[in-house]
Amino acid sequence: MPALVEPEKIQHPRRVERLVTGLATSDGAGVKLTRVLTQDLQRRLDPFLMLDAFGSDDPDDYIAGFPEHPHRGFETITYMIAGRMQHRDSAGHEGLLENGGMQWMTAGRGVIHAEIPQQEHGVMEGFQLWLNLPSTHKMCAPWYRDFPAHDLPRFTRSDGVTVTLLAGTTHGQRGAVQREITAPQLIDIHLPAGATFATALPAAHNAFVYVYRGCATIEDTRVESQRMAILANDGSSDGIQLTVTEDSRVLLVAGQPLGEPIAQHGPFVMNTQQELQQAIQDYRQGRFA
Repeated sequence: MPALVEPEKIQHPRRVERLVTGLATSDGAGVKLTRVLTQDLQRRLDPFLMLDAFGSDDPDDYIAGFPEHPHRGFETITYMIAGRMQHRDSAGHEGLLENGGMQWMTAGRGVIHAEIPQQEHGVMEGFQLWLNLPSTHKMCAPWYRDFPAHDLPRFTRSDGVTVTLLAGTTHGQRGAVQREITAPQLIDIHLPAGATFATALPAAHNAFVYVYRGCATIEDTRVESQRMAILANDGSSDGIQLTVTEDSRVLLVAGQPLGEPIAQHGPFVMNTQQELQQAIQDYRQGRFA
């Protein structure tokens, strides 16, 4: 049985600054997805670069997957709600992402990887979040780890709220991954009808909520399903509080902004155009892991 944890109390919760509707698009070899955090929001939601939500029971929407492609300069976090996806990369890492599991990959100085569905029917649903690396870490060695669902910290409160803590801390619990500089907080929250969830957030951190089932209210703002709510930055705030009137599921994402220049060309994210050109050259000349 999961441990029971009591709710946190927040004195000055954040309000919603803006609601965002994601952009329907495709990536990889034609995987249909919704790009929730787009490039024009990267400065506002620093250190996060992108959030994609994918979900379909039509194999034509996902079956081709993401064949080999490179990355440099950031981290990718893939969280699978339903389905099976295999990861292989040029650094020798391999893993199978299944229902409720997470993969965390640090591209660092460069890696080439592929993500291929391991199913021909049924639902495939999940998220991929891109987390920037500070300039001092962009050329670090690639790193990868699989977290099956049973290895992710999870707790249930006495009011029925269930929390899966992918990264960061909440309610005195530590997530599967910690990062000292960007301090990401990534939480999957399942709330029964009528429940309230609150957690502390450092006032200086950028934060957003993505509702992927049901509906949530943050202060006086109603956030419908498949909507992102960017939380206002307020020096007097100490966290977030949300309530639901129906069974709902929500991702809460927050982190310490880097405040550094962002130079992006597709799968390469560096600080300057010169570094980008070097990344492209290194990839073409086979210098990635």
